[in-house]
Amino acid sequence: MRYILLSFFLITLMFTSCKQNHTSEVVNVVSPEEMKTLLELEDIQLIDVRTAQEYSEGHIDNAQNIDYFSETFEADIAKLDKNKPVIVYCKSGNRSAKCAKKMEEAGFVKIYDLDGGISKWRHEGNTITQN
Repeated sequence: MRYILLSFFLITLMFTSCKQNHTSEVVNVVSPEEMKTLLELEDIQLIDVRTAQEYSEGHIDNAQNIDYFSETFEADIAKLDKNKPVIVYCKSGNRSAKCAKKMEEAGFVKIYDLDGGISKWRHEGNTITQN
């Protein structure tokens, strides 16, 4: 059953990726629904690139906070596994798109960018964790 679900997801992703504006084959913009499937099926690094204050007000479960505006941002990103898929998100998608581009330049092999950020995630009824 898991393989059928994964196959269905990958076929859906192939058809929808033609409509999306992603910068390369490494970076894919995904909907909240697609992200939930990815989190269930793959071992993924989930990165919240908002500020620590924004993160403390609510974040997606199991997300690691790496502030895009931090002086240590590039060093923190470099500590991640470049060969393991990563999902990045922010509030609306602007910072995460910039982060995805930097990660691609740094050699990450598979990057997913959450379309609409945590705002769209919440709007579609998905839960968040608060500190």
